[in-house]
Amino acid sequence: MPTQAHMKAALQAYIDGFNADDPDAIMALFADNAVIEDPVGSPLKSRAEFDAFIRQGVKFGARLALAAPIRGSHANHAAMVFTVTFVQNGVRYTTNSTDVMAFDATGRIVRMDGFWGPSDVTVS
Repeated sequence: MPTQAHMKAALQAYIDGFNADDPDAIMALFADNAVIEDPVGSPLKSRAEFDAFIRQGVKFGARLALAAPIRGSHANHAAMVFTVTFVQNGVRYTTNSTDVMAFDATGRIVRMDGFWGPSDVTVS
């Protein structure tokens, strides 16, 4: 099982990858069989579908900022509360989100659940 320190570092690397416009660094954190439910309640995305989603976010200049410290667990999960901002077609979007990620024994992310809904998105 990955350590709490490893999981927290992986979530920080996820943030850093977005803020450095580096989709390859982001995707390197995920296992080949990873599944993503972002937002929770939407259809599961495969790693390949999520890769396209990440690359689109990077294209739109998505920036992530923590709203609280990254949290670990007594098991193989870690969570982060953050905001993501990006510009699409000249409109700036800000989303308040919480991501919970599960890790495999090698320390790669095997599941990501993104908690946010329509009222968590603002437009400016």
